[in-house]
Amino acid sequence: MTAPKTLDAPYTPPRIFGSEYRTASLGILLVVTLIAFEGMSVGAVMPAVSKDLNALDLYGMSFSAFLIAGLLANVVAGLWSDRRGHALPFLLGVSLFVVGMALAGAAGSKELFILARAVQGLGGGAVIVAIYVMIARVYVPAARPKVFAALSAAWVLPALIGPGVGGLIAETVGWRWVFYGIVPLVIPAMVMLLPALRTGQGPAPEPGTGPRSRPLAMTLSAMATAGGAGVLLYGVDRLHTTPVSGGIATVAGLVALAVGLPRLLPPKALRFGRGLPSTVMMRGVLSAAFFGVNAFIPLFLTEERDFSVLNAGIALTLGALGWTAGSYLQTRRVYDRPLLVRLGATAVTTGILLTSLALVPGVTGWVVVPAWVVAGFGMGIGITSVNVTAMLQSPDAEQGANSAALQVVDTLGSALTIGFGGVLVNLIGHDDIATGYTTIVVLMAAVGLLGVTVAGRMRDVS
Repeated sequence: MTAPKTLDAPYTPPRIFGSEYRTASLGILLVVTLIAFEGMSVGAVMPAVSKDLNALDLYGMSFSAFLIAGLLANVVAGLWSDRRGHALPFLLGVSLFVVGMALAGAAGSKELFILARAVQGLGGGAVIVAIYVMIARVYVPAARPKVFAALSAAWVLPALIGPGVGGLIAETVGWRWVFYGIVPLVIPAMVMLLPALRTGQGPAPEPGTGPRSRPLAMTLSAMATAGGAGVLLYGVDRLHTTPVSGGIATVAGLVALAVGLPRLLPPKALRFGRGLPSTVMMRGVLSAAFFGVNAFIPLFLTEERDFSVLNAGIALTLGALGWTAGSYLQTRRVYDRPLLVRLGATAVTTGILLTSLALVPGVTGWVVVPAWVVAGFGMGIGITSVNVTAMLQSPDAEQGANSAALQVVDTLGSALTIGFGGVLVNLIGHDDIATGYTTIVVLMAAVGLLGVTVAGRMRDVS
C-alpha cells in the first residue's frame, strides 16, 4: 500500500504536547515557570527590600540592573545560537540565574543587591533568546502560536500565587527567602531539561553575512547599548542633585545608545520601517508602556492606599488572567496579526489609564485589579502576535539575531521606563508618591498610544 498523497491526507493540527513536541514543550515550560516565580515574587517584595536596605532609589535600579544586564546576554546568546545552537547558551544562562538568586538573598547592601540582579539578568537574557531559537527550529509555523501561548500560560500559576507567596514570606521569615527558596527548584529543573535540549539541536543554518552576523561588532554594540542605558539612567537620576556631573552622564549615555542600538536591530527599525523592523519595535513599545506602570503599582498601593505587601501583590498579579486570556485567544484561528497588535496596544493603554481611578478619593485601591486585567489582555494578544510574526519574517540564519533584537527592545523599553519612573519618584519625593504615579501613568499611556498608531506598519511591503 502506498502512502496517501499530501492533498488526500486529512490535516491534523500540530499538538505541542503530542509525541513529536512533548519533550521540548515540557522542558521549555518548566524553566519558564520557575523564572516566572522569581519575576512575579520579586516585584511584590521590592517595597520590603527597599525599606530593609534603606534605599528608595533601589526600587527602580534593581529592575533596571536586571533588564540592562539581560540586554547584553540577549545579543551574545543570539549570536551563539545562530552559529553553534541553543543548548549551551541555555545551560549557561540558567547557571548564572541561580548564582544571581543566591547573591540577592545574601545581599547586605544596595550595591550588592543591584549586582545580584545584574547577574540574574545575564542568566535570564541568555535563557529567553535560546528558548525563542528553539521554538523557531523545533516547531512548524502552525504550532508556534500555541507554544508562545503556552509560554504565557506558564506565567499564570506564578502570577497568581507568586506575589502572594512572596509577600507572605517577606512578612514572616523575611524577603531573603524569596530568593533562596527558588534556588533548589531551578537546579533539578535544569538537570531534567538536558534531554530536551537535544531536540532540534541539529546543525545550525549557515551564518548570515550581514552586519548583525559579526560577533565582535555585535558584542561591542551590545556593550555600548547596555552601558549607555545604565549611564543615562545614572545621569538623569542625579540631575537634580549634581547638575553638571548628571548632565555629562546623561549626554554620554545618549551618545552610547545612539552608537550601539541601531546595530542591534533590523535596518530602519528606529524609524518603524515596514515589516520586520516595526514588528521588532512593537515589542519594545508594548513592554515599555506596560512594565513602566506595572513596577510601581505595589509601591503606590502600599504607600498611598495602605495595602500590605501581600495584598498589593495579589492586586497586581490578577492581571495575569487577562494576559493568559489574550494569549489563548490568538491561537483560535489565523488572524490579521498587525490588527491584533493594535488591539493589544489599545487595551494596554486603556488599562493604564483605568489604574488612575485608584487616585480618586473614595475609590477603592482594588480598582487596579480589573484595570490590570484589561492591560494584561492587551499584552497577551499583542506580545504573542509580535513573537509569531517576527519568527515568520526571519530567515533561518537570522533567527537568533532577531530573537535577540526582540529581547533588546523589550529590555531597553522596560529598563528605561522603569528607571525614569524611579527617577520621578525620587525627584518628587517619598511623601508624594501619588503625584509621581500620576505622572508615570500619563507618560506610559502616551507610549501605548504610539503603539496603537504604528502597529499597522508591521505588515510586509507588498
